[in-house]
Amino acid sequence: TLERTFMGYDSIPYEKRVKENIRNYSLGNLYDMEIMKSYLSNLAQVLEINILLTDRHGEKEVVIGDSFLGFHPDVVNDPGRKIRVQNRTVGHLYINPLNKNRDERLIGEMVDETVQLFARLGEEVYLRRESSIYLEELEKQLADKQRAVEANEREDVLTGVFNKLYFDNKMKVIDRSEVVPIAVLNVNINDWKFVNDHYGDEESDRLIAVVAGILKEEANPYFVIGRIDGDVFGVLIPMAEEGEAEDYAKRIQDKCLAYEDPRLAPSVAVGIVYKTNVEETLEAKLSDAEYEMFDNKFEIKNAPGYRERLQKGI
Repeated sequence: TLERTFMGYDSIPYEKRVKENIRNYSLGNLYDMEIMKSYLSNLAQVLEINILLTDRHGEKEVVIGDSFLGFHPDVVNDPGRKIRVQNRTVGHLYINPLNKNRDERLIGEMVDETVQLFARLGEEVYLRRESSIYLEELEKQLADKQRAVEANEREDVLTGVFNKLYFDNKMKVIDRSEVVPIAVLNVNINDWKFVNDHYGDEESDRLIAVVAGILKEEANPYFVIGRIDGDVFGVLIPMAEEGEAEDYAKRIQDKCLAYEDPRLAPSVAVGIVYKTNVEETLEAKLSDAEYEMFDNKFEIKNAPGYRERLQKGI
């Protein structure tokens, strides 16, 4: 099969690719060699000639008759009849008449016309194939760009979870579905400002990304996770089973505590409430979860060893 990555289809104009890529094509890429051999065999029989077809470098591809046994083509000094596609030689055709009584002019004209036929056929195959590859690459680029646009519309760039706008819209969609119960979690990074003040924006951003990674790793596929503020995440668990949200909160908090890093000491406070009435809104329940989160934050920040772990990098 022909490689589809001869040149960078995303950066080189089509006209230039068409001119340059022909150097990567062999006779086998352009022609059905079995059909070509059959055609040349019939031509040799009708014209009473032996025929040799080589690739651009002089390697023998089709040999009809015994005249060319032991013959080593010199395609530079004796190129025979060149088969050219896109103004580049892709093959060489040699003939050796067997019957001296045949009209050499007629034989020459028929062989020349055969070479022209091969050249035109090769040109059509080449352009069709290059156009097909080019269109496929364009379609892929457009699809990739569309996916990127869609991702930017719904994903938070830093964390890969849903951004606030998309998360808010998702809450409204779920509200309209009248699904209950739904566990609603407010997850806040403890002392994010401490990290920002002491280590700068890069490290504080890394802390957010680390926590988001933990939230995603411990979540089930149907969890809805969004970054709803700088250091705050919202998590929705539709049709939450008993204890599911609490188990999730414990897993993410344990994993934060187990995270090893010279500077960062990830820690999160989690507030959990449940939407059990279809008349309630998830937006209101998220606010309720925030109050629960502050209670949890107070407990965590006043626990023994918390401050020492937080300041380990100083």
